[in-house]
Amino acid sequence: QVQLVESGGGVVQAGGSLRLSCANSGRTFSVYDMGWFRQAPGKEREFVAAVTWSGAIIYYANSVKGRFTISRDNAKNMVYLQMNSLKPEDTAVYYCAGSSFSHSGSRNYQSYNYWGQGTQVTVSS
Repeated sequence: QVQLVESGGGVVQAGGSLRLSCANSGRTFSVYDMGWFRQAPGKEREFVAAVTWSGAIIYYANSVKGRFTISRDNAKNMVYLQMNSLKPEDTAVYYCAGSSFSHSGSRNYQSYNYWGQGTQVTVSS
């Protein structure tokens, strides 16, 4: 079993920074793409960023490009999301996701079959 656990969420003022972490335990060798998604109240879950196993392919949502950085450390079984220049519209529950079958850095939530419990990020204006 793969278990993903997020941490690092919190409350920050607009313009501030947070770093989310996702720890992958269990059968770590079976996870390829890793991604971050978020869901704000009353909205659908949306793609934020994704990275392939090697880190060679990375995608970002247009809304976070230039402000967020996804990275992974396979030796430590960790994935990170560095979030800078945060805006109130970044407020959401952020979910870490892993895929046992996608190798392309998928931006589609249906490509991910492992999910963390989510961590709340609140950006105040």
